[in-house]
Amino acid sequence: MTLKRNLFLAGAIVVASAGFAQAEMVATAINDLNVRAGPGPQYPSIAIATRGSQAMLDGCVQGSRWCRVNVNGVHGWVYAQYLQVEQAGNRVIVEQHQADLGVPVVTYETTSSIAPADPAPGDELLGPVGSVEAISPPETVTTYVQTNPAHTVRLRGDVVVGAAVPEDVTFQEIPDYQYRYVRINDRPVLVDPGTRRIVYVYN
Repeated sequence: MTLKRNLFLAGAIVVASAGFAQAEMVATAINDLNVRAGPGPQYPSIAIATRGSQAMLDGCVQGSRWCRVNVNGVHGWVYAQYLQVEQAGNRVIVEQHQADLGVPVVTYETTSSIAPADPAPGDELLGPVGSVEAISPPETVTTYVQTNPAHTVRLRGDVVVGAAVPEDVTFQEIPDYQYRYVRINDRPVLVDPGTRRIVYVYN
């Protein structure tokens, strides 16, 4: 983690607007998600924010879905659509309510070259995140996944529960189980074959 954090600190400067002086905003991760070194899927992952974990929201890039957060002392960037905050007793998605929440605007400037993360920017993109029912696979399924490694598929975007898998990706059947198995960016995932959405991600 130290090496990853050093890479991030050497590669970026974050500048906040005047509105940043307001009280810190606490956000909650609605899915497991990658915390990246910069505002984009081409930047390397420096940490994982697990579903339900809290993050201090520094601010978001204007006109972008990317926001800068502090998760357990690690500063990085995540999609605003994966963050929710409380507003008047209701939980709302940051991406849809940046203006009325008063989220500060931050900018990102690269100060040194950062090697793009796998997959390459030209690779196919995971679809938008949708609502799915969370599952907990039985031990027999986990054993099958561990003993039947699949060829990895490279896709851009965060590998999280709810993300849609492109139509040309082939799933592997699991005996006597309703969900399918595929390895995306070296992470085994379970997918609902009907909706093609990820329902479980193995860490």
